[in-house]
Amino acid sequence: MDKVLLLTIDSLRAGHVGYHGYERDTTPNIDALAADGSRFTSAFAHAGSTKYSFPGILTGVTPLSYGGYDRVSERQTVVSEAFDEAGYRTGGFHSNLFLSADFGYDRGWDEFFDSSPDESFLSKARRFAKVNLEGTPVFSVLQRGYDFIESSSGVNVGSYHVPADDITDRAIDFLDRGGDEPTFLWVHYMDVHHPFLPPEEYQLEFRDDVVSDQESIKLRRKCIEEPENVTEEERETLIDLYDAEILFNDAEIGRLVEAVEDEWDDYLLALTSDHGDHFLERGYFGGADGYDIKTHVPLFVSGWDDEGTYDDLVGLSDVPPTLLDAADLPAPDSYQGHSLRGLVESGDWPREEVFGGWNDEDGTNYVVREPDWKFIQFSDGREELYYLPDDPDERDNLVDERADERSRLDGKLDDHRSRIQRTSDEGVARPDVNEDVKERLRRLGYDE
Repeated sequence: MDKVLLLTIDSLRAGHVGYHGYERDTTPNIDALAADGSRFTSAFAHAGSTKYSFPGILTGVTPLSYGGYDRVSERQTVVSEAFDEAGYRTGGFHSNLFLSADFGYDRGWDEFFDSSPDESFLSKARRFAKVNLEGTPVFSVLQRGYDFIESSSGVNVGSYHVPADDITDRAIDFLDRGGDEPTFLWVHYMDVHHPFLPPEEYQLEFRDDVVSDQESIKLRRKCIEEPENVTEEERETLIDLYDAEILFNDAEIGRLVEAVEDEWDDYLLALTSDHGDHFLERGYFGGADGYDIKTHVPLFVSGWDDEGTYDDLVGLSDVPPTLLDAADLPAPDSYQGHSLRGLVESGDWPREEVFGGWNDEDGTNYVVREPDWKFIQFSDGREELYYLPDDPDERDNLVDERADERSRLDGKLDDHRSRIQRTSDEGVARPDVNEDVKERLRRLGYDE
């Protein structure tokens, strides 16, 4: 296969996708594409946050390996590099700044758009304030002023991300300027990530009235800052907006695929998400964690000769080796995932669990998920153990009742930590991004 398309959607949880059983018609184009391919219904991100998930999607490793959650190590291979070395024309288009050149994801692309801004006057002013005023009453006043404007009035102070129609246009332009040479195209959409600001026509598919951008931004801030005060009506409004963003994103995927099919006779398509989202089911909004509601994601591959459904456990680090294998290219030695081609063609599937992890202010959190059991070790010393067939919502912590399973899974995490240590890269330094990038990441809810 010499034409490969990877589509990723930020924050799209499996439970809001039509072919996963969602009652709303949020994904008609995605559902049609999935129907023509292999659907992996038990696919899981290695963590519930972009910067911890994308090392799997683009470099084939779990998030704490190679120090890749801070910056892609030189010892990792971005999947674009493997395609580039094989003579493919490569294009990547997105606007999540954790996937920008600053974090090492720009390698191996003939064309790469990450929306990372040049250092503007405003950026320089923010950098000056950060360096010279942080810790002073003046800096605190400036920061509170920004937060107050967004929380109280819903004013959108600057951009959050590039909208889906713009990203689609850029990808189509890349296609239009290409010939018949082997091509790898990656497109990542950000619209399903909060704040939810969907066009009116898509809101009206799920609501009788339109929520203004101003109202949506205020509601989002309330969910983040005071989730205990969010009413059920406000929560339902938030979900309406989320679903409208999914529908908008789905329409743009339909437009992009139509353009792809005008250019390419045969191609492989893989579609997934980096993580899902919380809507206060656990008392908070957003956040990086290891619960299924945040890590269960859609994943399908079409364009090869299969239309099956597979419930085998899959991790997102399995995506890059699958893409390369479908193109008859070898996976780099650093890759830790497995090609799904083996599962589809022969039923051969070695994965027994999905490991994950993420950092917070207290340290490192670890999680291991098997088909039946989930074990989480939090950085503050807490542990949670769930038997998923009886407790899919992960509410009944069995860590004290099932010492045998706790010990067995703790051993697996010890082995996982040893593997992480073997890939440790002391030379990976956190990038010094400019103040515009830091501000945009913070306003998207990331703790940069």
